Amino acid sequence: MRYITYLALGTLFGIVMFKSEAASWFRIYEMFRFGSFHMYGIIGSAVILGVIGVQVIKRYDLKAIGNQIMQLNPKNKSVSRYLIGGIIFGLGWALAGACPGPMFVLFGAGFPSLLVVILGALLGTFVYGVLRKNLPH
Repeated sequence: MRYITYLALGTLFGIVMFKSEAASWFRIYEMFRFGSFHMYGIIGSAVILGVIGVQVIKRYDLKAIGNQIMQLNPKNKSVSRYLIGGIIFGLGWALAGACPGPMFVLFGAGFPSLLVVILGALLGTFVYGVLRKNLPH
């Protein structure tokens, strides 16, 4: 039953991404060219809602599914890891025209060429896993 709930929420998320044009290559291209506020508004709204959600979790000591304690561990502070990772992520996003969420949304919406992008993302994740021990963290 739990997997059906996750599938339903993921499907709803995909529909919202597609209908809001957050998965649109044109909107992403427009964002990288600073031509429109559309994507910045969506991303900014997500960041604000995320901050509010984390504060609610912390202040009201909310529990996870199964009454498990949620732990929000502080991140390691390192400029290089976020700068290098952000540049690689941004370049991949700009080249593919989609970040990980919209890749699956666009594939599900009937753009089979996104399968190449999805396979590339999976390959990149695998390579990171292999090289992770040798990278500066």
